[in-house]
Amino acid sequence: MALHKPVMTVQQHILLEQKRFPGASGEFSFLLSGITLATKMIQAQVRRAGLTDLLGSYGETNVQGEVQQKLDVYANEALLDNLRVRESVGVLASEENERPLMVHGSSPNAKYAVIFDPLDGSSNIDVNVSVGTTFSILKRAEGSSLDDSSSWLLQPGSQQVAAGYVVYGSSTMMVYTVGNGVHGFTLDPAVGAYVLSHENIRMPAQGPYYSTNEAYRDTFPRADQEYIERLRTGKLGRNYSSRYIGSMIADFHRTLLKGGVFLYPPTSTSPDGKLRLLYEANPVAMIAEEAGGAAWSGSQRILDIVPKTIHQRTALAVGGQVEMDEYKRCLAEFGEA
Repeated sequence: MALHKPVMTVQQHILLEQKRFPGASGEFSFLLSGITLATKMIQAQVRRAGLTDLLGSYGETNVQGEVQQKLDVYANEALLDNLRVRESVGVLASEENERPLMVHGSSPNAKYAVIFDPLDGSSNIDVNVSVGTTFSILKRAEGSSLDDSSSWLLQPGSQQVAAGYVVYGSSTMMVYTVGNGVHGFTLDPAVGAYVLSHENIRMPAQGPYYSTNEAYRDTFPRADQEYIERLRTGKLGRNYSSRYIGSMIADFHRTLLKGGVFLYPPTSTSPDGKLRLLYEANPVAMIAEEAGGAAWSGSQRILDIVPKTIHQRTALAVGGQVEMDEYKRCLAEFGEA
């Protein structure tokens, strides 16, 4: 009798996936190892946040005008420190930094830009609610300037070579894609490794939940208001239950695994939407599409948007095919698509 079953770690999985890329040399797996190491460091601090001095405000505001939490700053520094030593990384961009950081951009060996939100939902840390990290990886566009960060970063989400997130909840789980399906890895604290636990995740075509902040429903566009009403009243063949955590990654993670739809529409105070396109909406959209779902901005496919600025905001609706087909119908009926 076998004493243990075989396991697949995220590093082993990345090495196998890398073989699909012609001329792969191991640099991509080394880059991703920087993300996995940083997120292990972050989760260790999240787990101990109530016992250390890492709860509460850092006393500064970021480029978004949001008050930085102490864990925001720690998570940001952990990712920057672990990624800036990877020679294949040319540019790093974070929600917490106004300007991108050129690290090895002038090196011919630098091929990738990494964009991330180090701690999504960090205001929930003080009340012990799940938070997460999101990341997006772009390859330097052909013919782009080596020392111009905009030419590295301002690409549509369809150009992402990898995207993922880590959710710090009852367990720590990494979900990622390199355009060949979506796979989830749970951190085994006994061995300190992310182990494959959810292979080839598929989002249910129709789910039981919708997730949005209904406190702002009266300020949503008419199409979004009508759409929520259809979900609530059984127009899609079932009565949906409302579930809203307030940490985007936690809400999306449930939507990915259980099905349904997550909505973050524009409001009267945030007419362009509130989520950031490059490091929140784009990675979520890539994962959703790879898992059989869809992601929409309210006017177009998220992955088709050509960004104008690094911290550009967008509305977001992401979910299963049944929910998203109905969402697009609402947009068309109200002339908002």
